Amino acid sequence: MKRWPEEETKVKVNRWTAGLAAVLAVIFAGAAHAAQLDTDARTAIPSNVQQIIVVDYHAMQNSPAAMDLKARILPPELKQLEVALQQSGFNENNDVDELAFAAFRVNGQSGVRTVGIAQGEFSLPDILANFKKEKIKPKMIRANALYPMGKSGMVVVFLNPTTMVFGSTDALKPALDARDGLAPNFLTNQTMLSEMSQVDSQALWSILDQQGTQFMMRGLLGQAAQLADYEQIRKRLLGSTYTMDFQNGVKFALQVQTPDTFTAATLSSLLNAAAMYEKISGTPVEKQAIDSTTIDSSAGDLDVSYSSSDSQFSALLHSPLFQTVVK
Repeated sequence: MKRWPEEETKVKVNRWTAGLAAVLAVIFAGAAHAAQLDTDARTAIPSNVQQIIVVDYHAMQNSPAAMDLKARILPPELKQLEVALQQSGFNENNDVDELAFAAFRVNGQSGVRTVGIAQGEFSLPDILANFKKEKIKPKMIRANALYPMGKSGMVVVFLNPTTMVFGSTDALKPALDARDGLAPNFLTNQTMLSEMSQVDSQALWSILDQQGTQFMMRGLLGQAAQLADYEQIRKRLLGSTYTMDFQNGVKFALQVQTPDTFTAATLSSLLNAAAMYEKISGTPVEKQAIDSTTIDSSAGDLDVSYSSSDSQFSALLHSPLFQTVVK
């Protein structure tokens, strides 16, 4: 299933609700107050970013539905980073306020790199003193000190007392190149910055670039993505954003940007057709999920929203289809 929307991704699931689950699979927290990236964090993300996910980490603890979702479908890449954070000695429940993940491409290299960004009130003098006591020496990249995160194989660099970036050395190097001005950083990507401004007041949000959006929509459409109509509009998908809220039930909102009304309306028609087709053969839980989803278009945007109670969402997570998707 889709974890990060990479070029090599092959869509194996063709059903509507499976596609919805695929979109939800990159989400693992929710609700309360805004989760925003500070300037230091933004400069440590390369300009050629494919997806950013930002969550209010504390709010996750207050929602059983969010914890259930996280336990079942946290993507391996993100799980690896989270485990590294835990093994490094940080109490992510107390030390971390916001947690972000950024997937980006590196010029001249294949695949996608992923870094984690944690924001909070870190006792940096105590942390560095502990590293010194344990005789842990950092690896230096220019003036940046990279410390190992336990036995995870990951490393962490502190940008300031409230922001740290962590991940593999291969991922951190281009991130630090961007921060140090040796390569363009996220602040130069006006398209993605504009997308971020539309959603970063939410507790959980994500933005995707054009390629990421194309792969996400292929998974969401399922068999309908094989139709000629989709191939005609696929390259006209410009980008997308989504948010999720676990207060008073579960609410999911996806917006896909296209260049014109016709493209958005065509995409809406395809998605509605896929939903109706799957509703015919779906289980009661799957049918309920489809009934709880609204698909529409406005001007050049496709809008998809999903709303349910905690119990309905829990039933969807435990359905045989969802279990198949997340394996």
